[in-house]
Amino acid sequence: MPNLANRLQLRDFRLIQAIAETGQLALAAERLAISQPAASRLLTGIERQVGVPLFDRHPKGMTPTNIGQTLARNAANLLHGYDHAIAETEATMSGRAGSVRVGAVTGGAVGFVVPAVQALKKETSGADIHIDVAPSDMLIPGLQRGDYEFVLSRIPPGVDARQFDVRRGRVEVIRFLVRKGHPLIGKSPISPQELAQFEWVIQAPHTPLRQAVDEAFFTFGVELPGEIVNTTSLLVMMAYLDSTDAIAPASHEVADLVAPEGGESQLVALELADPIIVNPYHLISMRHQALSPLAIRLRDLIHKGLSDFG
Repeated sequence: MPNLANRLQLRDFRLIQAIAETGQLALAAERLAISQPAASRLLTGIERQVGVPLFDRHPKGMTPTNIGQTLARNAANLLHGYDHAIAETEATMSGRAGSVRVGAVTGGAVGFVVPAVQALKKETSGADIHIDVAPSDMLIPGLQRGDYEFVLSRIPPGVDARQFDVRRGRVEVIRFLVRKGHPLIGKSPISPQELAQFEWVIQAPHTPLRQAVDEAFFTFGVELPGEIVNTTSLLVMMAYLDSTDAIAPASHEVADLVAPEGGESQLVALELADPIIVNPYHLISMRHQALSPLAIRLRDLIHKGLSDFG
């Protein structure tokens, strides 16, 4: 294979990525805002430079060859890094402080990311901050792809932790949210048997919070309720609780936000005599990956919040 270092350009990688993702030359050309004939000529030139076909053509579209898969996979990281560099440089040149995208599990986002962003905004002008809230099994792949500079997350089973820089986080304590006027309000302490008599709104079975609840109830010798609504959406959970007698297990941080003691919320937080603990989440970034100054400052503020919390 010829030396490709000085032969392939960014536009070549953009076309390879677009074809691999769409499976159609026409759709790839539309994504890149060029004509299909121009895209065809460009691809022909790329394959001539590489010396082998990058895609197999068939009546339903195009699929990458082994070499095409290699180039498409690396194109994603290359173009993400390039686009991020250009965006950050333009932000700095225009007088803005830069941009940062982070991800967090719900409890971590509510308890530590939001307060850190509020503190950062007091000392930084024009910071462009993006916060994604998702389960750990979505956050860690996003971190690996370069979607996030860091995440507040757990490391899913089967993922090699050696590729990450991990700063110690904290565990989550589960509380149970219900509407005001729920039959269980006023009873103390609440038993697992009483909770299991009602419908639940809870995260899906593969999530750490759900696993912790399942394992705890198995330990108590209590079966989970037969009626369960699975959702990771805080808004869906709140809306469902508002008009039913359902119960929603949630992290302590989420409970403090939507059902503060002495507040005017329509929700109330109940606690078991024996608390249920979820495995800790941590502050995670890719090892050997340089963070932007804005990301470093935000990460340090979150870490300070975690440390101060104890």
